This record gives sequence, structure tokens and C-alpha cells, in this order.
Amino acid sequence: MGYAKMLDRMTSAPGFIAALDQSGGSTPGALRLYGVSETDYSSEEDMFRLMHAMRVRIMTAPAFSSDKVIGAILFERTMDGDVDGEPVPTYLWQKRGVVPFLKVDKGLNAEENGVQTMKPMPDLDALLIRGREKGIFGTKMRSVIAHADKTGIAAVVKQQFEVARQIIAQGLMPIIEPEVLIKSPTKAEAEAILRDEIIAELDKLPAGVTVMLKLTIPTVADFYAPLVAHPAVVRLVALSGGYSTADACEKLTHNHGMIASFSRGLTEGLRVSMSDEEFNTSLGATIDQIYGASVNKV
Repeated sequence: MGYAKMLDRMTSAPGFIAALDQSGGSTPGALRLYGVSETDYSSEEDMFRLMHAMRVRIMTAPAFSSDKVIGAILFERTMDGDVDGEPVPTYLWQKRGVVPFLKVDKGLNAEENGVQTMKPMPDLDALLIRGREKGIFGTKMRSVIAHADKTGIAAVVKQQFEVARQIIAQGLMPIIEPEVLIKSPTKAEAEAILRDEIIAELDKLPAGVTVMLKLTIPTVADFYAPLVAHPAVVRLVALSGGYSTADACEKLTHNHGMIASFSRGLTEGLRVSMSDEEFNTSLGATIDQIYGASVNKV
């Protein structure tokens, strides 16, 4: 499907990455915000069918195109689904010009040393091969940092880069996502430790090997500028982390070289009861807002 073209798009195209990767644990909450209550479905299969219908509505909306949306992160079930009779990754790239990514982590371990590392992924290689065959360009995996604990943060970053090397070996681009919680009482201190740990790992990568990073918008504007400038970083993207769309966008404008990769921030305001015209208008306005914050800096 043109890995080199996708890489070029990720490296230099203006725009942002849509995160459409809610998994089993976060899907009920995402559906509730969309106006679908838990009484509206009777099984997990029903729940995912409704979630897929919402994602298809987003992916087929006129505003969801490569003009502003340069990538989309998918849950495994979404990757395996169809849009208008075509596999989702094929539809995104060939019909919309949007680069497809796959969420690969299996959730989080219990908190230890102020962080939650990722659960084991024994079937990762098989999933990566399947994703590559379906036209997936890259992956995303999330860890969580709650406190500025050096031991914990070092463990998170070490694990992220170990798995990233496994992903690179399968010919895919990893998005490394160690999320610092926005409500952490030591957020700025955690970000300082995190930046140093990431730089140390980036410096160990062989020449020409690259990754992407997905980080919480930092407390200090442009704090991650050294990561943006690092030769091993293709792109630095921001998660919305529970901020409202307006707050996330405002904070993002102060961080040069950082683009959005929002989940809740993208779907805020969308409702199942909306007509297609209302839905497309609302989504279009949000896409314009997030795009603006990604490309226009103060």
C-alpha cells in the first residue's frame, strides 16, 4: 500500500492523527458520550457493532479526509471491519488518503512505582504481520505515568522501546505513548524525567531507525522541543488526556512541532441522534479546530 508514501505523509504533511481506538474497556464510556446507553445493547458483540457504526460515520464524513486528517489509529476489531464493502485500512488510505495505524497493547498492569506498564503481548508478532498484510503503516501502545517516580518512568520507557524494536523488526512504525496523567500532582516533574529517559533511549537507536511519540501536552510550553528535533523522531503527537477539545487545542498551540492525536477531543459533541447533516457539520467544525491547533502556533 505504499509504505514510503505513508512515511512521507507522516513526516511532513500538515494535519493531525485521529484516534479511533477505544477498546473493550473504554467503549461503553465512548458510546455513552455518543448517546448510546448500556441498555441499548445486550452483548459485547452488539456493543462493538454500535461502536463500529459510529467510527464508519466518522470515517465517511466529508471532513474526514487527508486535507486535515493525516492518520487514524484503529482498534483491532476496526482494522478487521469494513467500510462501504472495503477493509478499513484500504478504505482509509486509498479513498481518503489517511494513513492507518493499529493499537496493539493489551491494557495496563496494576500501578507500581507510580506508573502502569503494559500487560504482556505474547501474540504481538502475529498481530503485526496481520496488520502489515492489511495495509497498516504503524502501531500505537499506551503506558500510564501517575507520579514523578524515576524508577517507574524508566521502566515504562524501557518497555516501550523494547516493544518498539519488535514492531520495527516487522516493518511497521511504532507510536510510543507513555501518557502522563493530566491530574498528576507531579506532572511537570514527571515530564522532566520522561523527556530525559526518552532521549536516552532515542540515542541508542541505530542510525536511520525512527519512531513516533505520543505524549500528554506538557505543562511547560515547548518542553518537548528536543524530542521534536531528534533525528530518530518522525513526528511528535499529542493526546487530549481528558482535556476538553477547546482546552487541548489551546494548550497545543503553544507547542511547536507537536500535532494532535485526539480521541475524546475528536468525538466531543457527536450524538447518535444527529442527522447526517448535523453530524457532518459538528465533526467538520471539530476537525477544523484540531487542525488549526496542530498547524498554527503562537
